[in-house]
Amino acid sequence: MKVNNQSRRSFLKRTAGLALPAILPSSVFGFARRVTPSNKITIGMVGVGDHGTGVNLRGFLAQPDAQVVAVCDVDGKRMNNARDITNRQYGNSDCKTYRDFRDVIARDDIDAIMVSTPDHWHIPVSVMAMRAGKDVISEKPTLTIWEGRLQAETVKRYGAIFQTSTEDRALQVYHRMAEIVRNGRIGKLQTIRVGLPDARRANPDGKPEPIPPDFDYEMWLGPAPVAPYCAARCHFNFRWIYDYSGGMLTDWGMHLIDTAQWANDTERTGPIEVSGRGVFPSDGLYNTATEFHLEYKYRNGVTMFVEGGGVMLRFEGTDGWIQNKGWIGPLEASSSAILNTSIGAEDLQLYTCPGREHRNFLDCVKSRRDPYFPAEIGHRCASVQHIGNIAMLLGRKLRWNPDKEEFVGDGTANRMRTRVMREPWKI
Repeated sequence: MKVNNQSRRSFLKRTAGLALPAILPSSVFGFARRVTPSNKITIGMVGVGDHGTGVNLRGFLAQPDAQVVAVCDVDGKRMNNARDITNRQYGNSDCKTYRDFRDVIARDDIDAIMVSTPDHWHIPVSVMAMRAGKDVISEKPTLTIWEGRLQAETVKRYGAIFQTSTEDRALQVYHRMAEIVRNGRIGKLQTIRVGLPDARRANPDGKPEPIPPDFDYEMWLGPAPVAPYCAARCHFNFRWIYDYSGGMLTDWGMHLIDTAQWANDTERTGPIEVSGRGVFPSDGLYNTATEFHLEYKYRNGVTMFVEGGGVMLRFEGTDGWIQNKGWIGPLEASSSAILNTSIGAEDLQLYTCPGREHRNFLDCVKSRRDPYFPAEIGHRCASVQHIGNIAMLLGRKLRWNPDKEEFVGDGTANRMRTRVMREPWKI
């Protein structure tokens, strides 16, 4: 089934761009460990591209107990646009602009950092911010298994609040599907089928182009290998280049595979085996898989299949099935009893927040409770996709030990759990 890959982004922009409420008195809200004297949680935005502005910046501007005080981007046009949106919302000119995220982290008056950079910058920015005493909400995914583990351990070491920034756990269709499965309404879970969008696209040659005058390309590359600038490499399209991301598997997999892990009660562990095949471009700039056909096996006997070509999520059990097709498509089930079942007070009720990820993050900054998608769970979800990419790249079945987070008896695969960072960057 083919879907419009813009549908999810359109949904986010519609819901994030609703009329913004007036700023309420600070006395309405509870106190937090690091909240400013005005009782506003001050936010520094690192990365203000399309999603960083249209969803994350506007998401925080809509919160009466948050105050965006800084925006940072290597692209001057995007940086200034985000500043202007922020100042118009607050009716002042107080929002400061930065090219280097370290200058934002260094500000003592900032409580939290929102990271909306390309994937290869997610962990370095997040880890540096937490070491400086900031709470962090960051876009997904991680770049490597090793980086994800480092991030999860940094959260614990510094007592930081960390939110993996996706909305799925707040969306009724995915939350309800996971609760129905976890409460045994389809019997014993046997099979999960995950469909992700079509990953095939035109592949540019990547010929060098002049760097735009208001774009710090060296900082954009950061820890990634040196490569000549071209427009097709940067901004949204970084997703299709393995130096910066993991392709459609990691981009959309962080959404649908998270619900799969949630419903399977494996969100803090992972599969024990992965096999499959991928189709990778033989030439051109983009080199992540354009097709992927993956099979994962879990200790509890569940098998999960992940395929490209269309968004869907299906759970099959001994007593029936439940599924949806398309992004936030309506639920379908093998019987009306499953579809209309009620989840009562005596049943397992999964943690959510109807206000979505930004609201949940702010609440947790105050309460010091883990958000609904904390670092450990985000790392475990991304690891499912990373081991899938590694299996496809190596072209063989791999055994995975989720307790040790290592491949069993495969040194080559284990070396692919991390990547070398370009000097002088390190974390």
